[in-house]
Amino acid sequence: MKAAVYYENGGPEVLKYEDVSDPQCHPKGVIIAVEAIAIEGGDVLSRFGGQLVTKPHVVGYQAAGTIIEVGPEVEHLKVGQKVATLMNYGSHAALRAVAARNCWVIPDGYDVKMAAAIPVTFGTADDCLFEFGRMKKGDTVLIQAGASGVGVAAIQLAKRAGAGLILATASSDERLEKLKRLGLDHGINYTKHDVAKEVRRLTDNKGADVVVDSVGGSTLQGSINSLAYRGRVSLVGNAGREPMVVDVGSLMGGNRSVSGVFLGAEIGTDRVHDNVQRLINDAAKGELEVVIDRVFPLSEAAAAHAYIESRAAVGRVVMVP
Repeated sequence: MKAAVYYENGGPEVLKYEDVSDPQCHPKGVIIAVEAIAIEGGDVLSRFGGQLVTKPHVVGYQAAGTIIEVGPEVEHLKVGQKVATLMNYGSHAALRAVAARNCWVIPDGYDVKMAAAIPVTFGTADDCLFEFGRMKKGDTVLIQAGASGVGVAAIQLAKRAGAGLILATASSDERLEKLKRLGLDHGINYTKHDVAKEVRRLTDNKGADVVVDSVGGSTLQGSINSLAYRGRVSLVGNAGREPMVVDVGSLMGGNRSVSGVFLGAEIGTDRVHDNVQRLINDAAKGELEVVIDRVFPLSEAAAAHAYIESRAAVGRVVMVP
């Protein structure tokens, strides 16, 4: 099969389009013919510095397509079904072996490219807001990196849940403007403004009840400084690739908290599995929108990764074999 692979960590240029061996079906798994690959922030970080589990390594969390083989111990899936899948690696390829537990059935007629982008982004955003952020109706929510996949999902989910005020950051006014139709109330261009000061100004000095932070690094302190009394930060990534040095004492005066969030730690639970299926079903019904910025052929994986790292995208970047 064809795949985008690399032999060493590094920038997008390490990705090569080559023939590799077809994957084998596990007794408790399935093989899918991949139709769409949603590139995650974690894919980019893994390529840059993650472990090479195989060599050459096929990176990638999310892919969707049609089941072409089912393991003998799998009873709830069948050949011909379309599914979205999630695993630690292996999405950047024409075929994918995946555990049946990490498959979600795509409702008839729903766009496979859209479905491919849901499990990590919407599942993570939902956990950040509700499971760990404990968001309730009327809360003020700040979403760092609002134009990211998780950011786009979090804006919609917060709006649907009745957030009182939704704020988000991005690197340009143009990107922020595109988020308003999804439910954003006020955008903060972090290249022009101090985020915490802007949050205070926009909330009459109250601050945000919930912050979704997928950037980490130096941004995390700004998230903490943006919190209201008893506010909660859901820290879900390190896209900034910087050390996370924060003043822990800045949490105490306002009884604030920071929770680390990693969807993969609970992906095997019924709670998360059922929640992701619910989100896919809601999107298929038109209740949530998956925003796809650009679609690349898998043969241009290096260009797709470079485009993500340019921070020009709004929503997800997808590849098709």
